[in-house]
Amino acid sequence: MKTYQINEINALVKGEIVGNSTQFITSPEELETATSEQITFIGSKKFEKLWATSKASIAIVNEDISIDPGENRAFIKVKNADLTMCQVVELFAPPSPVFHKHIHPNATVDPSAIIGENVKIGAGCYIGLNVKIGNNSIIYPNVTILDESSIGNNTTIWSGAVIRERCYIGNNCIIHVNASIGADGFGFKPCPINGLVKMPQIGNVVIGNHVEIGANSCVDRGKFSSTVLGDGCKIDNLVQIGHNSKLGKFCIMAGNSGLAGSVTLGNGVIIGGSASIKDHTTIGDGAIVGAGSGVTGDIEAGKTMLGYPAVEARDALKQWAILKRLVKESSGK
Repeated sequence: MKTYQINEINALVKGEIVGNSTQFITSPEELETATSEQITFIGSKKFEKLWATSKASIAIVNEDISIDPGENRAFIKVKNADLTMCQVVELFAPPSPVFHKHIHPNATVDPSAIIGENVKIGAGCYIGLNVKIGNNSIIYPNVTILDESSIGNNTTIWSGAVIRERCYIGNNCIIHVNASIGADGFGFKPCPINGLVKMPQIGNVVIGNHVEIGANSCVDRGKFSSTVLGDGCKIDNLVQIGHNSKLGKFCIMAGNSGLAGSVTLGNGVIIGGSASIKDHTTIGDGAIVGAGSGVTGDIEAGKTMLGYPAVEARDALKQWAILKRLVKESSGK
């Protein structure tokens, strides 16, 4: 078990210690459930009131905190407690699953595949024709990477993920359990004889560097060209990204949200949970789509949209206030 004292933790985060604690810390924990041997975090003033009843002995806090730590307790003041939390949690991270051999004997690796240095490939994996895997990448058991796909350096692909043929994944990416990269896009055309005719999907998926894709999410291949995710995009679990969609850099999509085909997101766009975006829609840089919203048209850069169908946030809030008042008036209350 890893243990640290407050001075050792502060040496990492370079904050300011207020108060005093000699407690050895064994792990991080939420403010309300932490014990005296755990470090916690106060990232917002609204949580300050919980410190009095918390059993934690040390907390990472913002510089503007308005309370004192109390007897035999201490704060480490930093500029941004939420970001510092990432560093502290990393201190206590357990080791990754062990590979006794770099390439498990039960993995199937085509002789034409190019495998970089220090690559680890688990049992039950299938690595197809002319696949390239960069240095230090980890392919956990039961991953499928089909022909002519390319995986960059330092990328991790977790069990059950499928990377279809001719797809490209960049450096320092994380693909979580059962994600699907490069499945056919949803393309069918009405036919008077056969009902629906499938449109062949012959493009691919191109994923940039430092991208993370959550469990059970799907990124469909392009119909002709590529579905593209720019550097730094973070995709939650159970997200659908339709064929030929283009995401700029550092976009965020929360769980159960979805893009139909040929959607374009600018840089830094945030899509809230369960939001849905109509096909051939463009959303400008820095725009935000609230949870559960339905976008049916283009959105200008920097706008915040809410509702179904989505409108500007201030208009949506006005509409909801009016509806609430009408309901109260009609009920006589």
